[in-house]
Order: sequence, then structure tokens, then C-alpha cells
Amino acid sequence: MTGRLSIIGLGPGSEAMMTPQARDETARAAHIFGYFPYVERLSPRPDQTVHGSDNREELDRARAALDLAARGEDVAMVSGGDPGVFAMAAAICEAIDDGPDAYRAVELVVTPGVTAMLAVAAAAGAPLGHDFCAINLSDNLKPFAIIERRVAACAETGMAMAFYNPISRSRPWQLDATFDTARLYLPKATPVIFGRAAGRPEQQIRTVPLSMAKGEMADMATCVIVGSVTTRIVERPRREPLIYTPRFWNADTGQTEPEAAQ
Repeated sequence: MTGRLSIIGLGPGSEAMMTPQARDETARAAHIFGYFPYVERLSPRPDQTVHGSDNREELDRARAALDLAARGEDVAMVSGGDPGVFAMAAAICEAIDDGPDAYRAVELVVTPGVTAMLAVAAAAGAPLGHDFCAINLSDNLKPFAIIERRVAACAETGMAMAFYNPISRSRPWQLDATFDTARLYLPKATPVIFGRAAGRPEQQIRTVPLSMAKGEMADMATCVIVGSVTTRIVERPRREPLIYTPRFWNADTGQTEPEAAQ
């Protein structure tokens, strides 16, 4: 007998942004796995067992959940935001890919959630209204040189960029280096949105021009969105400005050469 493993996105933090499907999947599980801050957002019943673990134990957490599911248990794995965006869905797929045949027999359900960049974008207006990309600035699983190349390529081709895991105590310099790369291709006035704790009561949304953006403006609870060459700010009387990227592309505004934006 094999069990069931549901990989669940809890959303960015607000109960209002947790989908009904995520609530249902969490409620049906006998065992709930996840990073400590995520499982602490739940209110488990007495008959549910919660298995919290550290942030850098993704594969061990995935294998432990799959072991229980392979023995017939109903298991949930929770992630903040969406489980498929820099989160546990990929880790579980990796564990299945490299693991025993019993893992492949487990019924697997991926339950999507509202990811941080969508919550930040909604709070600001529509900065992701045209083509965009999402880049994880952590170099735990890839070299920083690759991150810089991707930032340069996306900025050069006119895409807004959402940065996850922008800064930490062990890498306080990387976000500033990323902004320096973006400045080679983007105008100084390009809006940079710092969305901290998006969707939670303590939400903070701050927008500055790229020329003034600094790494110290973010922490690990922040998702950073850098606009493209076409991103605009609409000032409104007695209301917060709207930041949006038009749906159409105006080739005359594109920057194609490094240093052209300076």
C-alpha cells in the first residue's frame, strides 16, 4: 500500500491569501512537514503530527515525507508562497528522481499558492504586466557568476525582475552587486520595489529609483522587484502611486548596450 503526499503552498503569510485547496489538503494530512516558520503558521489538530526542520534540510525533509507516504500515510509538505517557486516541490521531485522505486509509487499532489512576487506586485500596481523573470539570489546551489549573467541578460532584453532571497548575514554584498549589474542596462530612474512581509499585517512596500537602491533596504523577508525600461509610475492625488509595466513593448525605449543607461 502506498500513501499520498501533498505539496502545499501556504501563500505569503496572510490567511486571506491561503487558497481553499491548500486548507483542505493541510486538513486531511496525518503528518505535516515543513520549515519551522511555515509549520508554525498552522493550527494542527491533536491527531496531526508536525515535523518541523531547518531551512537547509530540504532533501532530508523530502525523503522523510516520502518514506512515510511510501508506507501508506497521508502526508503534507508545506511551503511559503508557491511550492514550485524556489521551494519544496522541486526538492521532492529530486528525491523521487534519485530515490527508490517506492517513492515513484506515491500519489503526489502539488497545491499551488500565491508566491511573494505576486503579492508585492499587487501591492504596488502591476509591475509584472509585461514579460518578467524571477531570480533566486542565493548562491547556495549555483555560483553567483551565473546569477549576474542572468540579471544582465534579463535587464538587457527588457524584462522586469523579481529577486527572491535577496540578502542574508552570510552574503550581505550580493544585492548591491546585483543592482550594480542592473544599472549597466537600465535607466537610473527605473523603479525598484522592496516588498517586505507582503500580505501580512506588518507589510512594508517601499519604492526607490534604481540609482538609490541599496542592499541594506532588504532582508530575507523581502522580495525585490526591479522594473524594466518601460515600467512607469503614475502619481495620484492623496493615494499611493501606481507602478506598472505596460503590456505593449515600445522598441524606442529599449536599452541594448551596457552603459547605455548611464
